[in-house]
Amino acid sequence: MSDSSASTIVNDVSPVTSKTSKPAAAYTLKTRPWRPYVTPFESLLASKYPGKGTEESPYIVDWINDDPEDPQRWPGGWKWFTILMVSMTTLAVALASSAYSGGIKSLVEEFGASTELLTAGISLFVVGFAFGPLFWAPLSEVYGRRNIFIVSYFFLTIWLMAVALSNSVAQILVFRFLAGFFGSSPLSNAGGVISDVLDANQRGLGMALFAAAPFLGPALGPITGGFIGLTSGWRWVSGFLAIFSGVIFFALIIGCSETYAPTLLRRRAAMMSEATGKVYRFRADAKQPLQIKVLFKTSLIRPWKFLIFEPIVTILTIYTAVIYGILYLNFAAYPIVFQQIRGWNTGVGGLAFLGILVGTVLSIIISVVYIQPQYLKAAKKRGGMATPEDRLPPAIWGGVLIVIGLAGFAATNGPEVHWIAPIIFGVPFGLGTIVMFLSVMGYLVDSYTIYAASVLAANSVLRSLFGAAFPLFTSYMYQRLGIHWAAALPGFIALACIPFTVIFYKYGARIRAKCKYAADAERQMAMIMASRKKQAEGADPEKNVGSEQEGDGATGGEETRRTRTNSQPPANSRVRSSSRATSRADRDDMASLHRSCSHNAVPMDPMHRHNHEWTMYEALADRDEVDLDDEERIHLAELHERFDYAKAKKAKPVVGKSGGGPSSPVNRFKPALPAAEEHEHEHEHAEGAVPDLGLGKPI
Repeated sequence: MSDSSASTIVNDVSPVTSKTSKPAAAYTLKTRPWRPYVTPFESLLASKYPGKGTEESPYIVDWINDDPEDPQRWPGGWKWFTILMVSMTTLAVALASSAYSGGIKSLVEEFGASTELLTAGISLFVVGFAFGPLFWAPLSEVYGRRNIFIVSYFFLTIWLMAVALSNSVAQILVFRFLAGFFGSSPLSNAGGVISDVLDANQRGLGMALFAAAPFLGPALGPITGGFIGLTSGWRWVSGFLAIFSGVIFFALIIGCSETYAPTLLRRRAAMMSEATGKVYRFRADAKQPLQIKVLFKTSLIRPWKFLIFEPIVTILTIYTAVIYGILYLNFAAYPIVFQQIRGWNTGVGGLAFLGILVGTVLSIIISVVYIQPQYLKAAKKRGGMATPEDRLPPAIWGGVLIVIGLAGFAATNGPEVHWIAPIIFGVPFGLGTIVMFLSVMGYLVDSYTIYAASVLAANSVLRSLFGAAFPLFTSYMYQRLGIHWAAALPGFIALACIPFTVIFYKYGARIRAKCKYAADAERQMAMIMASRKKQAEGADPEKNVGSEQEGDGATGGEETRRTRTNSQPPANSRVRSSSRATSRADRDDMASLHRSCSHNAVPMDPMHRHNHEWTMYEALADRDEVDLDDEERIHLAELHERFDYAKAKKAKPVVGKSGGGPSSPVNRFKPALPAAEEHEHEHEHAEGAVPDLGLGKPI
């Protein structure tokens, strides 16, 4: 092939690879119960891929048109089956956290330990919730969501069975912690599955189900655990949980599909490389392979950075952590009020949580039929794009409902008041809790966009630690203060937190502008939307697949792609932007600039965007490559496709015909654009030019 034709390369591989005698036709994946939709290998070969198929310039693999394996192309029935399955995994592990309380009375009788010590079995399980996702989230980026679900649920089943067979309190507490740690993967991965299969406009019900599951489980736990503990003892409480998780484990093996696009595309790239002898790679791996040590470093360190240095994250995380702690405080408080004071047995005492359960179910309905439509109405009123602050009204009135529920419970939990009254006040508490959580989480995601996974991971860690700590002092608090004031104290704390959401609702835009990462996220989102606008107008699409490579809580960290369903913003939407050069700290997440988000913005002027990206590119390229972390290498690789650095280093400022000063738009520093934009290198398998691999006619 001549140099002049090098920009368009036709694959010329042989029917078998150089490494194996397996015919290429065998590379078409077989359908399985967990993989009902596959893409014919012929279609993969007939598609275009940027690059030259070499180590220096590999073919960049992405979804092809109408790709059956693309999770967002799956039929609606299979999408919702997948969502229900992963929501069930979240529900089951949350159920295991609180159902243990139903066996505490029989544990006290068998081991003679104090109630306070045995309550630590709940706390240690929730401590596992705090730290487990920091471990599972990066592993899911390497091995995929399906594999992590299966492995974690296998060990969850083992440790719950170990609890049932334990012969000492120490064994019970250790195994409970391990069960919480290994069972926590749904907390970081299940939300990501919903984002994988549904576009932004369809996620309302799916995210409501996922958000409610961690609260439905704890509300159901004392009911199921109470009756089992009453009739069969504490061992069968854990035995039931082990059986339940075991059933889910086998269901995951049979019917859980892989939904994480980077994992699917990496596997496809490896398969095509083996079959053709050419080099195919997922975009984020084009220059530097995925390194798990960097993923763990990011997952373990970055959430704390946001928690300490970002006031928005700090304040709202404390608020959600307090409410989550109060929820778990009730698992120790309700047995005191209904069993010790009113004399109910363990089984009937668990029914006291029905109020919270009803409130949780109502929150799902209200979120779908009222909150989401109100948010869309606010977006329409603002010209197509709601502000992050438009997420907060439900948090305000949800916070009021929480206080009403706690105050009502404190006033009516004595034996002189009918038992139905304190249970009824559980309804506004459960309803307000879920509504507040959904609203605050939405605000954090909207405010931090490209950093959302780290922000939610920080929230998950602190929230779980509060949930672990609060039950430990509940018994002492009720002994010292009495049942009324002990129940009222959490209400006063919740009341003190309501002004947080009011302040952010009124002054959030100004506060975000002064918060380093919130302001940077807004600038970077403007760049992303500029790229989408350029594609929508018919220009060459930017290559925006990147990786945030972060740990995630309810929505986990992850590499994402621009989806077909949210790639075109409304023409009249807007976002504030800045061309300020990015510092190294700002570039920590630079590889995640292209994270797919459900936000719309009027793009910046293309030249403005080129200047901003050029500044970042020059700063990265001038540094020694060994000093770059994986994320910076990924972003540098993406910018390499846009700028020919060797040529651009020699570029001079371009002075427009109208002259003007250095700051004039016509005097911008204009780097030489690469051949990738002027004449893109593509791997073209035109019809009739597909190599003979024994696969029949091209599709």
